[in-house]
Amino acid sequence: MRRAHTGDEAAYADLLAGLVPLARRFVHSRVGAVPWIDDVVQTTLLAVHRARHTFDADRTLGPWFYAILRRRLIDMQRQEGRISRTEVAMDAPPEIPVTSPLAAAHGVDLDLVRQALAQLPPRQRAIVEAIQLRDEPTRSVAARLEMSQSAVKVAAHRGYRALRRLLGATAVPRASPASLAHADQDDACEQSS
Repeated sequence: MRRAHTGDEAAYADLLAGLVPLARRFVHSRVGAVPWIDDVVQTTLLAVHRARHTFDADRTLGPWFYAILRRRLIDMQRQEGRISRTEVAMDAPPEIPVTSPLAAAHGVDLDLVRQALAQLPPRQRAIVEAIQLRDEPTRSVAARLEMSQSAVKVAAHRGYRALRRLLGATAVPRASPASLAHADQDDACEQSS
């Protein structure tokens, strides 16, 4: 660690590589063969990296490292305790319906919706699919397509209008759960324009 403090990157890489087996053995000796040993080792190495400036070169590395490792182990045990109290054991995963509950509740034929989506211009289709099907925020869609957020919202609403026209006004619900999640963003944008 002393050489790493002077800027020797190779020594620092060797140090971190040498700490991995020590950390694994320490965690295994305390909690046994749990599946999250590598998680503790990884968070410990990150903590060592972040706290390397606090290492006192006049002292030995062991106590400093093991203090960090003990804290990370305690944090992981607390986290695993919280998770195990809220998890429910199941023999088999639940059955996934073939059609979405929203589509079944509104009587929407998903094949017709897919066909209507295919008729939209490619950019408009990409925007509608990203916002409604993948639930991406308009900000990330705008960044990915190199458009402004307002332009993405306008294109999305034009796409919704075209879908309603293609499918008929009663075939597409006006407010889906995904569109309701974005409604507050859209309303704020429309009020500011």
